[in-house]
Formats: sequence, C-alpha cells, structure tokens
Amino acid sequence: MARQKIALVGIGKIARDQHVPALAASPDWELAATVSRAGSVDGIESYTDFAAMLAARPDIGTVSLCMPPVPRFAYAEAALKAGRHVMLEKPPGATLAEVHALTALAAANNLTLYATWHSRMAHGVAPAKAWLADKTVTRARITWREDVRKWHPGQDWVFEPGGMGVFDPGINALSILTEILPAPVHLTSATLTFPENRQTPIAAALAFSGNVTADFDWRQEGPQTWDIVVETTSGSLTLHMGGSQLSTSDGLASSGPDREYPNLYAHMATLVRDRRSDVDLAPMTHVADALTLGRRDVTEAFHF
Repeated sequence: MARQKIALVGIGKIARDQHVPALAASPDWELAATVSRAGSVDGIESYTDFAAMLAARPDIGTVSLCMPPVPRFAYAEAALKAGRHVMLEKPPGATLAEVHALTALAAANNLTLYATWHSRMAHGVAPAKAWLADKTVTRARITWREDVRKWHPGQDWVFEPGGMGVFDPGINALSILTEILPAPVHLTSATLTFPENRQTPIAAALAFSGNVTADFDWRQEGPQTWDIVVETTSGSLTLHMGGSQLSTSDGLASSGPDREYPNLYAHMATLVRDRRSDVDLAPMTHVADALTLGRRDVTEAFHF
C-alpha cells in the first residue's frame, strides 16, 4: 500500500528528536513537506508560510502540528478548512474550548483529528492498564521531576501564558494516569510554585479524589524521575522511566524500547483510513482544574 503524504509543521527540538525519525521509519507515511520559520529537514521540501504550503501541495492530505500550543489553533483550523486531517502534539491546544471547536470542525468535514498523548504509548502502559482493570485502587502517587534546561533549553515560551510551565511534562504523567486507572478521579487541591519572573509554574503538588497525588518539579538536575506507583487491595504496580518499565508485586515485569512516536503515527494512519477522530481531553482537564483551584506560591526567579 502506498504511503500517505504528510506535512510536519514546526521544526524544533521535539520534531527533530521524535517526529522526523518516526516518519522516516514509518511504513504508513511519507514526509512530503515541512513548515517552519527557521528549521528544515534535509531532502524535504520546506516552506515558511503555512497557507502557501496548503495551496501548493493539495496532494498532502495530513498535517502534523508540532509548534507550541498557543499558535496551534489557527494552523489546525486552517488545515481542517482546507480538507486536511490533523495530528496535534501534546497538549492539543492552549485551551479546552479551542480543542472542542476543532473537534466539531473535523466532524463536520468528515476529517480526522488526533490529540496525541505520546506517553500513553510507552511500553508499560497497556499492560499496566490491563493489570489494574479488575482491581480496587487504594492509593496512587506520581513523581515527575526533570530539568527544564535539558528538555527545553532557552525556550522561554514554556514559561509564558499558554506554555503550561511544569505541566508541559506533568501532563504526560496525567495522560498515563487517566489511561490506566480503572475509574476516573478529579482534582481536589493544588499548590503551584511560580518563579517571581515567570507566568507559569515551575513546580506543582496536586491532590485528587481516590487518594491520588502528584509531585511535579522542573528543577531536578542529574538523573530524572518519571514514576507512577499504584497500590491496590491486591498488590502494587510501579511504572518507571516514564512508563517504559513496569513491575508489580505479583511478579509481572516488562520493559521495552522507546516506540512512543512510531506508535502515534501508526495509530494516526489507522484513524485516517477509518475516518475517525481520537480527542481525549482528560489530561488537559486536570491541568485546567489545577490552574483553577491551585494556590499560588512564589519562589526565586528562574533563568535559563
């Protein structure tokens, strides 16, 4: 079967590190064009203007959007109005309302909209969900601590309104939590720590119904921590290293290579073939609730 043509919009660190290699290895997709103000991919036709790409390349049926969330709505809306399927890097937008609007627009035009959550594709997530499916959860703890200087070097947009701050990585943990728990939870309280010179939090402590807590921090140097521990009446489960490693108290153990982005693109290919959308906003809802309920603490200024 011929590969489908796709355009990649926003050629920054995440595109180079994850999207481009995943597309290069994909049996489903051909990277046919890129759109970026400054970046490009060797051997691939590049544009600096999105409208120009849409006009010049009607043969490209799908657009993958990798720019920051604030400008993303306008690009997604334009792509859908031009009859293209759309894949959204996480978080799917700057607000819940704009993603609802995109979902309605895609449905009205019989197009696919995919709000991706790459951490759900980590090796241990599916078996963790299966293990928990028939169990009663008594407690869950998320510890998600990493170094913003390593993962977003010099990217001040993450600390601007809409950039989400520590929730940029934290939402990955929430995407796993909402996937694996057998019953939904809701936020009950939050403490958000803002650097005195920044508009979004650098740390957050969250409490949810069902005795679930989360500790997010963007200031951890050295080894990074991405762990979720779930205790049940029948034993405990741990997801380590962002979900790539799974262990349980009854001896189940699983680990595997990083195939998060290849799996996202494989799922997108299936969605497009079936003319279906996949837009789960549960992780983003928890972030919005934290920003609504959260108590604000101020800490020292942060500089890259």
